[in-house]
Amino acid sequence: MSEVILVLGASGQIGVELTQKLRDLYGNNNVIASDIREGNKNMMVSGPFEIVDATDKETILKIVKKYKVTQIYLLAAMLSATAEKYPQKAWDLNMNSLSAVLDIAKEKHIKQVYWPSSIAVFGPKTPKQNTPQNTVMQPSTVYGISKVAGEFWCNYYHEKYGVDVRSIRYPGVISWKSKPGGGTTDYAVDIFFNAIEKGTYECFLSEKTRLPMMYMDDAVNATIQLMQTDSKNVKNRTGYNLAAISFTPEEIASEIKKYIPEFTISYQPDFRQEIANSWPESIDDSEARKDWNWQHKFDLSTMTEDILKNLKK
Repeated sequence: MSEVILVLGASGQIGVELTQKLRDLYGNNNVIASDIREGNKNMMVSGPFEIVDATDKETILKIVKKYKVTQIYLLAAMLSATAEKYPQKAWDLNMNSLSAVLDIAKEKHIKQVYWPSSIAVFGPKTPKQNTPQNTVMQPSTVYGISKVAGEFWCNYYHEKYGVDVRSIRYPGVISWKSKPGGGTTDYAVDIFFNAIEKGTYECFLSEKTRLPMMYMDDAVNATIQLMQTDSKNVKNRTGYNLAAISFTPEEIASEIKKYIPEFTISYQPDFRQEIANSWPESIDDSEARKDWNWQHKFDLSTMTEDILKNLKK
């Protein structure tokens, strides 16, 4: 029996590309995209789309029954920088949506849940270099607090009710297909659009701020790979560390200059600098590599080349 997948938050930065890849793999009609607002044109015409509030369990359950859904990918969330402006709203969205989906799985309406965690679970007291899978988690942002709590809810539902829930701690995810959605690592997406459109960029982080990052293609492939692996390979039910590349604004700027020599960058750190300072510089993801054979494909130079080539088109 083929999987029938519901993507909640399909219009977000990861959702747009993950939904398309899932439709390519499982067939357009077997992947139901949904969000609180309409998606892009391609998403709306290529397969089923439902307007749904991710915290509304009753509506989600109706959609699950209507399409005979077997898996839910819950991507709806308020990200780090936006969440600091609306803390209560962020907490309610991030936690109530997870609670709704875990309950639907507990009640055996679906077989599997995917829920993304983040490097935001770490905090100022976490080791900065090669941050281990199991370490100090004392986040200093609402987003991070919601992700730590969410990880433990996932583990609890797995241990107590046998819910097959799987999770990845994403680093900063970089894409050229969709504009970013209010995260602290968004500069690494903005910089490409600005380089091509204006030839200059004012960065909201300082030039030496090193953060773990990943190209969208790798993030999407890792997500699907984790969901497709046999349940016995998933040894971790909180969230897997995931890594690919770490770089600074200065380093990505000099990579862009190889293709756009006249490109200039200036630095005007804002409140997001403090968030970035609390996060790791590099991540140890050896458990993901060992348990389900995760491998990244893109480094800084191949990613930059691919993004600029596509944006120029």
